Amino acid sequence: MPSQSDFSSWIGKSVEVTDLVTPRLVEEYRVTFAPFLAPQPEDEAPLGFHWCLSPSLAPADELGADGHPRKGGFLPPVPLPRRMWAGGYIDFHGPIKIGDEVRRRSTIASIEMKEGRSGPLCFVGVEHEYLTPRGLALSELHNIVYREAAGPGGERPAKAAPADRALPPGAQTCRVTPSPTLLFRYSAMTFNGHRIHYDRPYATGVEGYDDLVVHGPLQATLMLNRAVAGKGAPARKFSYRGLAPLTSGADFDIVVDLAGERAECWTQRSGGPVNMQGEIQW
Repeated sequence: MPSQSDFSSWIGKSVEVTDLVTPRLVEEYRVTFAPFLAPQPEDEAPLGFHWCLSPSLAPADELGADGHPRKGGFLPPVPLPRRMWAGGYIDFHGPIKIGDEVRRRSTIASIEMKEGRSGPLCFVGVEHEYLTPRGLALSELHNIVYREAAGPGGERPAKAAPADRALPPGAQTCRVTPSPTLLFRYSAMTFNGHRIHYDRPYATGVEGYDDLVVHGPLQATLMLNRAVAGKGAPARKFSYRGLAPLTSGADFDIVVDLAGERAECWTQRSGGPVNMQGEIQW
């Protein structure tokens, strides 16, 4: 396994792409996530929409076996086959509006090799800036984790994931059905070819999950929107972290606790571990 220093030359690598916020894509997003979206002005894109902008566009013959673009372009050629959305931090500066041409500047901020419970891990941190004609709208640190292939027995829940977290008094909950149609629509809007989200034989037989995997940013989108809707105020900062894979096949809950100065939110299936947790500052 390469050492961390083998990828040091990738730190600071940057790329810039532009995309257009079209009415059709915004409407696709709205009908996919209704009724979970927080109220927004009609001319603004809904919260979480930025994850639909400027996806990696690779020809079919440049895709890996998992459906992702092959590593070694913008992202470093980490020799671990499984790629997951680990979490991130978002600062909100201004709205993204329908009709905006949005420029996204992406920079590799960190590459860190670690040894986990299931084997070697590589964490890659990518900083994104989303700029509209009015200036910086959103900045984000996106954390990606690379892992070894699933061993015998398939995927194991993360040890750090607390099991069946008790609901605080007054917490708001919202139940979601992660249907194959919902996962397919989100994959289509984000141009995400990762087969774990729509190819059940691949997800279960190759990557070792028990069903299709619910996207990390899809969960983060739901948590952010339900918290903002419950508070009735715009978010200033949002952090989120994946703790255990969430798969389809059964409903899950979005839980929002607005009791403190900062809202806590998480996704969880009844009797199961917390899958993703987040915090919002107003």
